Amino acid sequence: MLDALDRKIVAALERDARISFAALADEVGLSKTPCWKRVKALEDAGIIRGYSTRIDPAKLGFGIEAFIQVSIDFELSEAFEAAVQAHPLIRRCHATTGEADYLLQIVTVDMMALDRMLRVELSRLPGVRRTITSMAMREIKGGISFANAVGHTQKR
Repeated sequence: MLDALDRKIVAALERDARISFAALADEVGLSKTPCWKRVKALEDAGIIRGYSTRIDPAKLGFGIEAFIQVSIDFELSEAFEAAVQAHPLIRRCHATTGEADYLLQIVTVDMMALDRMLRVELSRLPGVRRTITSMAMREIKGGISFANAVGHTQKR
């Protein structure tokens, strides 16, 4: 598990993945080389899987965000998952328990595009039997700090 110093490093990288090693080392109280070694160890352990940029979909014209519960014929699950991986408007896909088999998070430019995506694209993915769509009205929370979450669970 992460020690306190690793949690500080992860928290700093979650806030700003572009921080320099010198600034990161200064922030967490290490010199540059030991800080780099810790980051490398976190990467090698798979805790840090990569670095990315957060994009505001609305600023790129994607005004609709929806969550779609999908029920499928399970013998087609591999083909369904492959099709989901290839679809550019599906941001996330989770296999779920409960009434639906999957939960998709998608973006589209407007309601007409959402209608087309549901009727023409998603309904024709392999094995799809039923979908239930919920629209996102506004985002309340967009993510968590995993460093803080680990610290929270270790306090109990």
